[in-house]
Amino acid sequence: MADNGRKVTKYRRPLNLNIGMLIFAAIFIYVLIGVAAYFKTEHIVGYSVKEGSLSSNSIYTGIALRTEEIVTSSDAGYINYFAREGERVAVGNLIYTVDETGKLSDYIHASESGENTLSDDDLSELKTEITAFTSRFDRTQFMDVYNFKYSVEGTVLKLSNYNILENASALNGASGTSFVNYRNAAKSGIVTYYIDGFEGLKPEALTKELFDQKQYEKQHLVNNELIAKGDPVYKLSTSEDWSIVIYVEDEDIVEQLVEKEVVEVKFLKNQYTSWGTVDPYTNEAGDTFVSLTFTNSMITFCNDRFIDIELLLEDEKGLKIPNSAIVEKEFFIVPREYLTKGGNSNSDGVLLETYDEEGNATTEFVPTTIYDATETEYYLDDTILRAGNYIVKPESTEKFAISKTGSLTGVYNINKGYADFKQVNVLYENEEYSIVRSNTVYGLNVYDHIVLDASLVNDNQFIYE
Repeated sequence: MADNGRKVTKYRRPLNLNIGMLIFAAIFIYVLIGVAAYFKTEHIVGYSVKEGSLSSNSIYTGIALRTEEIVTSSDAGYINYFAREGERVAVGNLIYTVDETGKLSDYIHASESGENTLSDDDLSELKTEITAFTSRFDRTQFMDVYNFKYSVEGTVLKLSNYNILENASALNGASGTSFVNYRNAAKSGIVTYYIDGFEGLKPEALTKELFDQKQYEKQHLVNNELIAKGDPVYKLSTSEDWSIVIYVEDEDIVEQLVEKEVVEVKFLKNQYTSWGTVDPYTNEAGDTFVSLTFTNSMITFCNDRFIDIELLLEDEKGLKIPNSAIVEKEFFIVPREYLTKGGNSNSDGVLLETYDEEGNATTEFVPTTIYDATETEYYLDDTILRAGNYIVKPESTEKFAISKTGSLTGVYNINKGYADFKQVNVLYENEEYSIVRSNTVYGLNVYDHIVLDASLVNDNQFIYE
């Protein structure tokens, strides 16, 4: 069937706008604008005030300096130790033996294949040493593993040597000659079995290069080794007085330490604390060092040359608030005697001088908030009062022109839903937080809510968190 040349055009329905579509479009646009404004606006965040403390602490790695004497051997042979490392020995106590022929050494090696029994005290000592190492092990200081290895080997060998000490006398008696030499302590002190070249070093002779632990070398004096005459065999620390020297670059810290004269120190190895006497030193290169002298705890660290410590310089307690919440604000300062109570409540305020339509002077009670006080003056809000206003002294004709101002440090309290300035007394601060005095008349209390960022609000602004 022919279409007779007729053209078919598609019918388009007209757009029928109704009130519902218009309302929906308006709401949609409003929501988009609200979402965009939300993301562009800096939001006011609250902070709950809590009690806390701040410590101005400084952590350093110091070099331990002691009164140390290196004892050398007067014999050649195989050395066997009998005094435990870190043990206090008295004059005449047996420290080691020297086996000139090696027979005692052979006996010791032969006995290693047999059964050796350690006492409960001996096992307890080994467990304590292993536990202490495990608790303070740092993977970045793997050299400590080798130091621990030598320490444990030395402890075990010295413990086992006690079991065969009586055999030395038997070997001497069987041969008819004395080839095992007994060497006793000539002085009392703490015995250690290592040398490192720091013995006898004075604080004024230190350089900052000595604090590089990567360059530090510690020579262990190993049990049952062959030694020559004149070789070092042990070291004796003869005084309980000792010191830790730290390298300090910050001159302010040096001045603070010198001013204190005595400072509390925490040993990070065992978390114990002690008080050290401060002595500063400056070497020829201009580097500054601080020596902290102690009269106890030397035996605990006798096997350590580098000791990590924490200087407990400050420890203030109070209300802990972020520094971003702190702001300074100007207030009018008026004499205390001009403040009174009045109005329909028991609120504080002043008698403001005003004038009626006829120009007659009169007074009006104006309530005002007190933000701080001294013995003679009050800090008052400036939202109602203006510079140049006169206030009248109660029950008197004396007047005072408002002009004197002063600033207070404070925060914005939002307990009531609006920004209410509260004065704070900062006791101590660091880069992030401040400790302020608690339980003050015009200040904060625990669990008050304050604005986290004071720069985002104004006085009496309503807050929607």
